[in-house]
Amino acid sequence: MARSRPGILLSVAALAVAAVAALAPAPVAATKYNITKILAPYKEYSKFNEMLSKTRLAYDINRRQTITVLAVDNSAMSALDHYSLQTIRHILSLHVLVDYYGDKKLKKLAHGATASSSMFQATGSASGMSGYVNITRKDGKVSFMTEDADDTAKPSRYVKSVKEYPYDIAVLQVSSIISSAEAEAPVPAPAPVDLVELLSKRYCKSFASLLSADAEAFRAANESKDNGLTLFCPVDSAVASFAATYKNLTAKAKTAILLYHAVPDYFSLQLLKSNNGMVTTLATASEKKMDYSYDVKNKDETVTLQTRVVTSSVTATVGDMEPLAVYAVDKFLQPKELFKVVEAPAPAPEPSSKKKKAGRGGGDDDDDSSDDSTADAEKGDAAPALLARWVVTAAAAAVAAYALI
Repeated sequence: MARSRPGILLSVAALAVAAVAALAPAPVAATKYNITKILAPYKEYSKFNEMLSKTRLAYDINRRQTITVLAVDNSAMSALDHYSLQTIRHILSLHVLVDYYGDKKLKKLAHGATASSSMFQATGSASGMSGYVNITRKDGKVSFMTEDADDTAKPSRYVKSVKEYPYDIAVLQVSSIISSAEAEAPVPAPAPVDLVELLSKRYCKSFASLLSADAEAFRAANESKDNGLTLFCPVDSAVASFAATYKNLTAKAKTAILLYHAVPDYFSLQLLKSNNGMVTTLATASEKKMDYSYDVKNKDETVTLQTRVVTSSVTATVGDMEPLAVYAVDKFLQPKELFKVVEAPAPAPEPSSKKKKAGRGGGDDDDDSSDDSTADAEKGDAAPALLARWVVTAAAAAVAAYALI
C-alpha cells in the first residue's frame, strides 16, 4: 500500500533525528562544585570553611569528581587551634573521603561497616593504612574513626547531611575532629625562599629588579608566598620589549601591573595544564573596584594567559616548591584596566545557499545562558548545552526532505 506524504515525512524526520542523535557528542556532565560556595550560607561551619581555603584543601576538593566532605561546626574547630597550618591541612584532609557517602548510603551500609580512603591517603601524605577512615553503623548511629587512632580516641559521630548532589559531592556534619596520630604529627615549616634570588637565577632577572624596586608590590608577593602563590614572571627579553611603556606608567599603575603577575593561590604545572578558567590576582586585592583577572587556557602541553590585551605563554618552570610556584612567560602581562582591549576579529560570514537557507529556519544561534538554580551557582564550571543545535539540524533535515517529496 502506498504511504501518504505526511507518513513519509514523519518517517524521514524520525530517521533524521536518529541519525543526528547517533552522531551528536554526548553532553558533558557538570560535576564540578565549589565547596566554599556550598558552605558559605551555613555560618556554623564558617571556621571549617575558612580553613579549607587557608590550607588550599578547597582547591583539591573542587578538582575531584566524587567526594564526601565531613564538616565540623565552629565549636569543634577549636580543637585545632594549637596546630600549625600544614598540620591542620593533614588533619582536615582526613575529613575528605574520595568516595560518595550520602545520607541514604550511610544508613544502608552493607554489614554495617566499610573503610574509605581519605584525601590524606590519596595524596600520598599518609603511610600504610593511616589515611583510611572506618565508617561504622551500629544501633542506627553512624560513626567515623581512622585506622591509626589510639585507644583513647573517640569516634566522630554522624550528625546530619548538610548538602548533597548525588553522586558527585556530599557534605555531612560530624560531631568532632577525626583523630589520627600521623595526621597530627608536627610538619616542618617550608624552608624560607628569597623571591628575588629565585627569579634572578633563571630567565627573570629583569623582572626581579622591577619587583624588588617596588616596595608595595614586593611586600604583597613576599607575604603571600608561604600561604599559596603562583608568580608568572616575564623573561628578560619580554621586560626589555615592554620597558618604554612601563617607564611611562604612574607609580600606582606600576605596582598594579607587577601584582597582576601574581596569583594568590598555588597552581602546579599539572593543574595549569588540566584546567581552564579565570584567575584573580594580587592586583585585584589591592584595587577593590578593579577586576585585574585573566583567563588561563591550555591546549595540549601549552598554557597561555589571556588578558584581552595580550596573550602570553608559559615557557618554563622557574621554581615549584608548594606553596610557591614560579613560571616564566614570554610576554609582559597587560591588564585591560590599564591598556586598550584588543578585540577578536569577527568571524567570516557563512556562504549562503538555497539548501542552507531552507534548513536554517532562523534562530538556532540564540544564546540563553540564564539559570536561576542554586546548584548552578555552586558549580565551578557549567558544561556547554549542545543538544538544541542538533535538534534544529534534525528538524532542518526533515523540512528539506519534505521539500523533495
